[in-house]
Amino acid sequence: MDTKMTFIGAGNMAGAIIGGLVKSGTPAEHITAAAPDRDQLDAISQHLGIHTATDNAAAVADAEVVVLAVKPQIMRDVCHDLADAVQKARPLVISIAAGLDAATIDGWLGGGNALVRCMPNTPSLVGQGACGLYANARVSDTQRDTATRLMQAVGLVEWVDDESLLDAVTAVSGSAPAYFFLMFEAMEDAGVKLGLPADTARRLAMQTALGAATMAGQSEHAPATLKQNVMSPGGTTERAIATLEDAGLRQAVADAMQACAEHAGQMAQQLRDKR
Repeated sequence: MDTKMTFIGAGNMAGAIIGGLVKSGTPAEHITAAAPDRDQLDAISQHLGIHTATDNAAAVADAEVVVLAVKPQIMRDVCHDLADAVQKARPLVISIAAGLDAATIDGWLGGGNALVRCMPNTPSLVGQGACGLYANARVSDTQRDTATRLMQAVGLVEWVDDESLLDAVTAVSGSAPAYFFLMFEAMEDAGVKLGLPADTARRLAMQTALGAATMAGQSEHAPATLKQNVMSPGGTTERAIATLEDAGLRQAVADAMQACAEHAGQMAQQLRDKR
């Protein structure tokens, strides 16, 4: 990408996205990270060769894309400090802050901005993320393409047309790495009870998950078919799947994701109420 972009914030997620962009061919000199912590900025500059700044407003003056990568709790103050500069530069604004809706952020930036909300997840830190995106009505097709390419630097990108669906994205991918970590934990514990060393059980569980995800991603068949293909009549897998079904795994997953999506909406409302 030849687009000039500025990241407000230089934490783990910003660093992951910047690293993915540089790795995929974006010139480092086209990227600026702005943050108050000079040590943090020096570290990311030395590692990736990008520009850095401690003055947020100055850093966005000539940017075509501004990525807001700060915590929701400080977003209001950050946006108020940026508002004049953003109104003059009129960049595409991309927010990766959870919970804050597009209208709220746009208002804090003075209004009338092309703004994309992004819900990434933690595997983005290793280039295997899954990200949901929503664009407000001012975002052009070209800017949507820019946002897509930017977030594809760290993984899969899916767009939603209704902003409220980002709560569902949170349930399906944003919070979901923890679901799988819980599964790994449970499988490791069960493996130990069956006599395996803990590290052996852990490695086998993680590699099996990686293999299953890779296989599902490359297959033309739905997961239900792939599952059935592993199950021989009267075999061990059939017995294991029947046990999981009888234990209510499907309902437990559905309940957990419903609770996650509902709480995401509640947290967003709390943030809106504080503005």
